[in-house]
Amino acid sequence: MATDTLRPARMRPADVVKVGAVGLRTRPLRAFLSALGIAIGIAAMVAVVGISTSSRADLDRTLAALGTNLLTVTPGDTPTGGKAKLPLTSERMVARIGPVTSASAIGRIDDADVYRTEEIPEAETGGIVAYAARTDLRATTGATLRSGTWLNAATSRYPAVVLGADAADRLGIGHARPDTRILVGGRYMTVIGILRPAPLAPDLDTAVLVGWQAAKDKLGFDGHPTTLYTRSDDAEVRSVQSVLGATANPRNPNEVKVSRPSDALAAQQAASKAFTGLLLGLGAVALLVGGVGVANTMVISVLERRAEIGLRRSLGATRGQIRTQFLAESLLLSALGGIGGALLGAGATTTYALYQGWPTVLPAWAVAGGIAATLAIGALAGLYPAIRASRLSPTEALATP
Repeated sequence: MATDTLRPARMRPADVVKVGAVGLRTRPLRAFLSALGIAIGIAAMVAVVGISTSSRADLDRTLAALGTNLLTVTPGDTPTGGKAKLPLTSERMVARIGPVTSASAIGRIDDADVYRTEEIPEAETGGIVAYAARTDLRATTGATLRSGTWLNAATSRYPAVVLGADAADRLGIGHARPDTRILVGGRYMTVIGILRPAPLAPDLDTAVLVGWQAAKDKLGFDGHPTTLYTRSDDAEVRSVQSVLGATANPRNPNEVKVSRPSDALAAQQAASKAFTGLLLGLGAVALLVGGVGVANTMVISVLERRAEIGLRRSLGATRGQIRTQFLAESLLLSALGGIGGALLGAGATTTYALYQGWPTVLPAWAVAGGIAATLAIGALAGLYPAIRASRLSPTEALATP
């Protein structure tokens, strides 16, 4: 006569979740603190990736708006160590290069210190530099106005100036008005405009820009450009760059520096990537510390719940079911920390991006990868305590006071 073999009841996924959540419900403060360790690591990693990606998106947007086809020409050093000068005709010669679509220039005005009023001590120039500027400079560099108007054919002949963003801040001028005047080279000049920051032409940020002719007539400008700006066809930028120095100064091409401002921004982006890698490493360390906290919590939980484990074994729970219970508890604890950390990191990214005026970009892989990492850490952290709990015999566990 055959006898039925007793088989332990199988646990459905919902049962595994309920049993695994018992330890979290009965010890909420400990669970919260353990999950917080995981959350801090994930929040740090998500925020670092999100903020870095948002910053790069803002830079890409800036370059897309300003273009990467801007080239600059500046004088270098002479063989004797002095400062070279660009020829008076350099701007016209550069404009004749076939692929060049526009060319403009600024020229530094020597002995033209800038002050808000006559009461400012002579030594306190604030690092502001006066430049003669062509009327097509703004179009060529992509600079935009924050307030007022730009130099035109009329105002470029009169004592009128446009301030760079930093120059305006240092002079304490927020808006361009007809009654706002500053001292340039000992002459009062009216502020007719203020520029926004110019990423591709940072020299303009600390500049006071005077019309080319007015600079010659009123400030003793010698007419030599100190920086040439050129725009070229996108496909011809490299070829233009290779001939720009020799064209600007045919007699002494070695005394000319040619640069591409967007390359400097790209280098800055590369540096920020390296810094991001460092911060991600710190976030990984924080995540590892959180994993150790989860492991510690689970080990203590096993020690404290030996009687519960013994009772469950006596009622028919198998070693596998006990192991599953504590492993599920560890995974739930890590998942709570991971989800909370992802939300916290996303919030930090959004807040900082809005504060900086950047587009908010949060890669899905960063959030998904962060949560997956917490689950992996939770599984590793809970594996040993789960195995230890499953190996307790019912009599040994029930005998524990």
